[in-house]
Amino acid sequence: MKQYDIAIIGGGGAGLTAALYAARARRSTIVFEGKVTGGQIATTDLVENFPGFPEGVNGFDLAMAMLQQAERFGTEMAYEPVQSLERLPGGSFRITTDGGAYEARAVIYTAGADYNRLGIPGETELTGKGVSWCATCDAAFFAGQEVAVVGGGDAALDEGLFVTRYASKVHVIHRRDTLRASQILQERSFANPRMSFTWDTVVERINGTDQVTSLDLRNVKTGETTNLPVGAIFIFIGQTPNSHLLKGLAELDAGGHALVDLEMRTSLPGLFAAGDIRTKAARQLIAAAGDGATAAISAEHYLNALDRAAEHEGTLATAR
Repeated sequence: MKQYDIAIIGGGGAGLTAALYAARARRSTIVFEGKVTGGQIATTDLVENFPGFPEGVNGFDLAMAMLQQAERFGTEMAYEPVQSLERLPGGSFRITTDGGAYEARAVIYTAGADYNRLGIPGETELTGKGVSWCATCDAAFFAGQEVAVVGGGDAALDEGLFVTRYASKVHVIHRRDTLRASQILQERSFANPRMSFTWDTVVERINGTDQVTSLDLRNVKTGETTNLPVGAIFIFIGQTPNSHLLKGLAELDAGGHALVDLEMRTSLPGLFAAGDIRTKAARQLIAAAGDGATAAISAEHYLNALDRAAEHEGTLATAR
């Protein structure tokens, strides 16, 4: 079984930053990624809010640059989905993948979260071309256009209000006739002249070839179908954290996000969590990168403490 100082589960912004810091600290480091290196950012055409790129940067190119930087200092990549994570009796961790088993003295969990999708025609094909799950990232691209926001919770209204800074009109589409969002957000949204609400309605198809052009809608009560011309659709119907491997190991919140302290430590010593997987994450690349750096520094402190304890025990054994 291959052994490492630090294993990182998830190769997105948090994971690659953690790998950079861990490898530069001269810790043997491996990153497990079962999907796309870079995570969600790799599917973003233009990233304009990551510092250091005045003209913006292609998300895939940025992810590849982060990967190359981490590998430059010795990070190993394993493109294998992790099947299980176990705490061994001695305190280290066993990571099992399709390719075999690995052991690490510390683990940084950065598997992120997946945005819940509508599961309708056009959603996948037009992702990055007007279909978005991040208003902060993409709203500015649709200045002066009419757009749609799907959802009825805090995220939908909060992000929808943000979009009104750019869009000429924001159509909020909700499958019920009441909102789940907090009262203050509802009051602000109803008072905003750029926001309108379409009740009891679902989106059945997203239309467009190279860019979103319209939505096919259906009223769930009457069955009436309509077409809504928009330049973009922002989907806010929740997230599902990829935290299944943490169950039974670390404390999670009601939504399945890892509970961590300011040093990204979970309730289990040696296990750290960073990025969108943790509770109250900002869900922005720059924040995920900061989380990853913090987790790696904390893991280094943890390993240093183990090394000092082992050295002290060895000195005592010699003295005996």
